[in-house]
Amino acid sequence: MGELNEFRVAQIVDNGQVVQLSLVENVQTEPISQKEMIKESVSQKLDPETKEQVMPLLDAILQAQPTIKINSYQQTSITITMPRTRYQTLGRPQVGEILHIDLKKT
Repeated sequence: MGELNEFRVAQIVDNGQVVQLSLVENVQTEPISQKEMIKESVSQKLDPETKEQVMPLLDAILQAQPTIKINSYQQTSITITMPRTRYQTLGRPQVGEILHIDLKKT
């Protein structure tokens, strides 16, 4: 069974005969701080009464820590090299446009 994915054109290299498209998975992610992840994890494991007592202490401890933003998802990237005629048949996609790619094992 295949999986249809959206990829955004990140870069185009055209040498006249061959066109190379660099694509990245079209996934919208928001960076989340390490502090937020720790607080959320602790919050899920505590009952309401304990949470009320522990969370102010945890906030005070985490204030001294640097805020590190992390993306929660690593994007897949693909580079495709094709003849210019094939690129034109695809409608000449430009940087920022979205392509649908069907990935499946055959």
